Amino acid sequence: MIDKTPSSFEYCLILFSSALEFAVNKKNIMNNLIIDATNKKIFLMLIKKNKNIYSASHENSKTNYEKLTILINDFLKNYDLEINQISKLYVNRGPGSFAGIRNSLAVVKAIYVAKKIDYYCFSFDDFDKIDRNKYENIPILCDKLKIKKNLINPIYIS
Repeated sequence: MIDKTPSSFEYCLILFSSALEFAVNKKNIMNNLIIDATNKKIFLMLIKKNKNIYSASHENSKTNYEKLTILINDFLKNYDLEINQISKLYVNRGPGSFAGIRNSLAVVKAIYVAKKIDYYCFSFDDFDKIDRNKYENIPILCDKLKIKKNLINPIYIS
């Protein structure tokens, strides 16, 4: 009678290939978070698994700037996500409100340092009126225009 149970080595190979397949599939599923605090409202958009789009806006006030991280965490919780499940962050670098830009850039940089989530600083001016104000196109436009990741270059209105 031939023993058909997998050896320890074969069992490890099976586990490794399953883990690798899971990692590849997980990497291809992108959850992108877009943050814009340059205007009258703080705007958040989540592109979940490359297909579902959710958004929220909040009054652009000093109180909300101070609790921007709470607003982001609450927004993500509404869609069963945590910050460590975000693949990429996109933040509007202006032109616009100095306080809004400063606070949103600081929050995004802190998330990058703590969670190692890459961020992209965009401006609608970068896109030469291509799909202007269509937040859902920002990840594609940043890739297309080769916007550098993890680089801050704010544009303030004087």
